[in-house]
Amino acid sequence: MSGNRLNIATGMGMAFVGGYVDVVGFVLLFGLFVAHATGNLVMLGVALAGDSGGLATKLLALPTFLVVASLAYAFVRSRKARGLPCEALVLGLQALLLTAFALLTVAATPAGAADRPEVMLAGLVGVAAMAVQNVGARVVFGHLAPTTMMTGNVTQMAIDIVDVVTARGRPDEALRARLVKTWPPVAAFALGAVGGAAGVLVAGAWSLLLAAVAVATLAALHAMSVRR
Repeated sequence: MSGNRLNIATGMGMAFVGGYVDVVGFVLLFGLFVAHATGNLVMLGVALAGDSGGLATKLLALPTFLVVASLAYAFVRSRKARGLPCEALVLGLQALLLTAFALLTVAATPAGAADRPEVMLAGLVGVAAMAVQNVGARVVFGHLAPTTMMTGNVTQMAIDIVDVVTARGRPDEALRARLVKTWPPVAAFALGAVGGAAGVLVAGAWSLLLAAVAVATLAALHAMSVRR
């Protein structure tokens, strides 16, 4: 696979996984956003306002995300300092964590309470997996559009659409390239969200294995690219 095609596949694949696991985690783990620290802070506020279900998990989600993100970045930084590639290893680590997330969620659900230890463990492993993706998106795949937070992408698309209209269909190359870079992850994230809903209905927690397979496939493609 060529470098450009691999970049497109990586951006869209990671965005799909971002939308997919967020929906599955939210539905099965009592409103936990495994990919979004912002969403968990909002849900923490909701819990403090009266709906206390899953409060402990939401309290632990942010420090878990911070610790795992810090460790992942330290790992990437050390490899980069030695001139070593990071893409396949970061994706492989995320695939392993997603697999663990899937199996722990299978074991934990259905559950009658959000604060049961097995539910908390499953959710925090999911948070760890997506912390790795967020770090990878910033420091390994920084040339791609964000793959978990679509607000910035959609805002940029709105700005670029106005600029395209103003240019009367003759946008410059930078604007054209930015549009081509931005819209595929948005579409893939939306598809992942829909896919996550379908996955829950069809396969329950087992549906999370699809996300692990997708990321493992990307890791294998990057490993083969490095060998070539």
